[in-house]
Amino acid sequence: MQRIIGIIALAIGIMLLVWGHNMAQSLDSQVKNIFTGTPTNRAMYFYIGGIALALYGAVQIIWPWKKK
Repeated sequence: MQRIIGIIALAIGIMLLVWGHNMAQSLDSQVKNIFTGTPTNRAMYFYIGGIALALYGAVQIIWPWKKK
């Protein structure tokens, strides 16, 4: 069961990373990046959330916690 949760978390994490990358490449983000030098906060939240969820999913797949 935990491997299934890990696979789902990994898939959602990867989707969030892709969505964050698409957001960072949008016109709005490009304009903000020109003036401030950083991508939008929303894109950064998607990057951080995607990385965290993908790492959690990978850990659940590689090292499943077994209940005794």
